[in-house]
Amino acid sequence: MSEPKIALLSNVNMDYVIRMLGRHVDIFRAEGYGNELGVLLNPASAYHEFGPDITFLVMDLMELLEHDLETESARRRIHRWFAEFAGGLDPEKIYYVSDAYLWGTELAVLADPGRKAVLEGLWQKELEEIHSENVRILPLRRLIEALGEENAFSLKMWYMGKILMSNEAQKRLCGLISDRVRMETEIPRKVLLLDLDNTLWGGLAGENDHTPVKLSEEQAGLAYKNLQRVILQMQRQGVLLGIVSKNNEADAMEILERHPHMVLRPEVFAAKRINWRPKHENIMEIARELNLGEDSFVFWDDNPGERQLVKEMLPGVAVPDFPERPEDLAVAMGEIYGKYFAKPSVTREDLEKTAQYAANAERRKLQDGAGSFEAYLKGLEIKAVRVKPEEHMERLTQLMNKTNQFNLTTRRYTLGQIGGLLQDREKRVYLYQILDRFGDNGVTVAAVADCSGKIPVLTDLVMSCRVMGKNIEFAIVEDIEEDLQRSGYERLRGIYIPTEKNAPAADFYRKLGYEKTADGALGREEYELCLADAPKRMYYVEYEKNF
Repeated sequence: MSEPKIALLSNVNMDYVIRMLGRHVDIFRAEGYGNELGVLLNPASAYHEFGPDITFLVMDLMELLEHDLETESARRRIHRWFAEFAGGLDPEKIYYVSDAYLWGTELAVLADPGRKAVLEGLWQKELEEIHSENVRILPLRRLIEALGEENAFSLKMWYMGKILMSNEAQKRLCGLISDRVRMETEIPRKVLLLDLDNTLWGGLAGENDHTPVKLSEEQAGLAYKNLQRVILQMQRQGVLLGIVSKNNEADAMEILERHPHMVLRPEVFAAKRINWRPKHENIMEIARELNLGEDSFVFWDDNPGERQLVKEMLPGVAVPDFPERPEDLAVAMGEIYGKYFAKPSVTREDLEKTAQYAANAERRKLQDGAGSFEAYLKGLEIKAVRVKPEEHMERLTQLMNKTNQFNLTTRRYTLGQIGGLLQDREKRVYLYQILDRFGDNGVTVAAVADCSGKIPVLTDLVMSCRVMGKNIEFAIVEDIEEDLQRSGYERLRGIYIPTEKNAPAADFYRKLGYEKTADGALGREEYELCLADAPKRMYYVEYEKNF
């Protein structure tokens, strides 16, 4: 999705936030407030004429409850709001709904202070139930708690114009919405590369007799431990971790493996380079090992000289600044996550990335000892399982939008457009999970065939970089060819559109035996094959279909 249109709907005055956002994005200019469901449900409304790609609904719970704090009446109002909201959803659009924070002057005299949490819980329960591929949660509560009620809300502005939030809170809300728009449109980084000494811990490995390592549950040691806790949470949400550090490896591994306060143990790192070589060389080696481009990496090091060297030698690598005080480490890492790694949603494949890349290391060992490429492919015992795209819509969308190297046309799709593809009887969507003797690579290959004409056209074929180089793509196309042939088609056409990054796919159709039939604008190439004449291709992949 590029340059999306957005809308901000609310039951309180958001004009100031809309004006701020309008400086940077194309935003729907709502007339007034308090009729958020009306504009959603009315197909003739100006909102639908504008046609936003992403809609943000920032709701004040107290106003929605009409200041009635009785539990049962609140339950009915909240349930009715979500039921009506669900009726106005467009599966091809994305929606963010704010989570619950109940604020109002009457809470100060509420005899049952626990009811605030109960009422917020009613909203949260409904929100979590409707949370889906295209309905996401906007973390407004976190913003308010960070500011504190006294700074987040303004009674004066409320009385003057039903503007609930203070100027500062509205500015932060603008930033929050802008971040979510960016997350929907930009490709996140994949790997966080970390120094060790004075980065993951204070002090120097191997110098314990003189300067004990700072890593503990108190003072500066706690600051480093909390940093590691943040990084561990990032890793559990799909961020790959790597070490690039100048140390004696044995000294560093002693701390990683045995220090009682070490949170990040060796197994959470997908790659480690602990040596005295220049760091940019180590990063280049890791990039080759993980089969990732420079723009997949973020490098964090306390040494400004090392950071500058990496900036100069590897301009595609992101190199954030390093805080001067240990107490700022964890907060700085949270900001790094938000800027470089945050995603609208986290898939099962994201959660299993470290294990998948660790398995890749075992595959490389097999390749080194196989003697020949063919023997290596046989030894992998690869299995391609065709899965139902409807059950993996978020992953399919992610594959289409985030894959660059092996992506034949680099078409991008919203989640809603993916849903449209699956509903289109003239389109066939193929999705594959790839496994081998070392583990599950996850859902990593996708293709779309347009069968609206006499000759079907392979309009999209994408494959994750972590399964490249094993001729799996040959097997996948052969499976598609056979499926189309069974449906009575005699030929298949393929398209390749070159980009700066998809050179690995440039000769794909030639290798498959397709004949080039046309050159078009922007370097577009078309290829065609008589399916009955498909040549034998060298691959070792077992097929399976789970539906």
